[in-house]
Amino acid sequence: MSSDSTSVDSTSVDDAPADASPRELLLHRIEQRSVCVAVLGLGHVGLPITAAMVDAGFRVLGVDVDAARVAALNAGATPLRHLGEDLARRLRDTGRFEATTDTARLAEADAALVCVPTPLDAERQPDLGAVRATAGDLARHLRPGGLVVLSSTTWPGTTRSVLVPMLEAAGRRCGTDVFVAFSPERADPGRHDDAVTIPRLVGGVDEASGEIACALYRAAVREVVPVASADVAEAAKLLENCYRAVNIAMVNELKLAFEALGVDVWDVLDAASTKPFGFQRFEPGPGLGGHCIPVDPFYLAWAAERAGASARLVRLAGEINQEMPERIVERVGAALAEDDRTLEGASVLVLGVAYKPDIDDVRGSPSFALIHLLEQAGAKVDYHDPHVPRLTGREHEGVAVRASVELDDARLAACDAVLVATAHAAVDHARVARIARLIVDTRGVLRGGSGPEHGSPERGRPDGLGPGRIVSA
Repeated sequence: MSSDSTSVDSTSVDDAPADASPRELLLHRIEQRSVCVAVLGLGHVGLPITAAMVDAGFRVLGVDVDAARVAALNAGATPLRHLGEDLARRLRDTGRFEATTDTARLAEADAALVCVPTPLDAERQPDLGAVRATAGDLARHLRPGGLVVLSSTTWPGTTRSVLVPMLEAAGRRCGTDVFVAFSPERADPGRHDDAVTIPRLVGGVDEASGEIACALYRAAVREVVPVASADVAEAAKLLENCYRAVNIAMVNELKLAFEALGVDVWDVLDAASTKPFGFQRFEPGPGLGGHCIPVDPFYLAWAAERAGASARLVRLAGEINQEMPERIVERVGAALAEDDRTLEGASVLVLGVAYKPDIDDVRGSPSFALIHLLEQAGAKVDYHDPHVPRLTGREHEGVAVRASVELDDARLAACDAVLVATAHAAVDHARVARIARLIVDTRGVLRGGSGPEHGSPERGRPDGLGPGRIVSA
């Protein structure tokens, strides 16, 4: 592997005292940047922290089960465009990064950052299959006296009661032969500097583990926040996302209640947002996306209920948000019925499949549920997304392979309904409103308000915007 002038070879001889304890040796080598850091899982969580560690002067070995992703990274191609198209090339050119599918190479690592998926299973219970598999690989291969940090979102107690026992079963004593901590990611896809600029929570399963994990992150990020334990760090991550999930569920439910009362939820939000204290604006939509917010309420509710406690509000919030795509499809059907049409045989164009604006991240996007439900009802569905040119069929069960269609005038005029699912800035929604006969707007981009781009929900469009209708959903 090529190297630049700042590259550090983690196998070089350092000047640690000969009688140094494993804790002292690892702290010394972190300070000297002579440790090799393995990042397991080179996705939305793993790649940003990989970049931070490489930039801090560490050698990083990236490990992933996806051979195509590994090959792309080693070739200098970034698989996640919203992280910056030059990320992989920059990592490769430092000489301090290499990706592999070979878990036996974890024997080269002194520290391992675990960034693997933690989804829900079919019963909405935590699926820690990837964490357990990774723990097994680390127990077999990680260097003695190494550090393991779990960053994958999970329930409080996972690091202590799942990860540690698997490592200790292989003869590694926690706090002596291996050091273990939890440090959650706090990513906001679309921002390139999250891993460095957002304060990093770190909680160890023991004092020495917390100290070493903090030292490693302090070398790479601007602010490290030590917390009392790994359990606290795990719980804090869930709290952060459950807070958002509950508030989004509230506005999603109130949108329906206000509609029944003849009040526009967007007008209500604008009014309430003028209060300078005691109110934070959350907006309704067609459902939740991303990995964390749709998942975390069920992780927390499952863990609480298993411990004999109640988390009814959190679980209900998760259920309300998951039901939103069905509500939206019902809304599309009702809007078509006003034109004496049904979903059966209707042509529907979905605008946006990324789960949030202006990125290519489709994890958990409600657009897939919308497409699936529309097609189940007999509609012919196309999508347009300037950031997601093609769907592979793996993103959501029941959604077939397809490509983003061109947003040309003829297509807009011909389709029976346009469903705004993601409010991408690159989409000219005013143009859509001028041409399409029916727009079902889940994001408030064409709501009543100032400016020629705004329509008036449920009451038809203002003069000059064409013959169709805009329906708020």
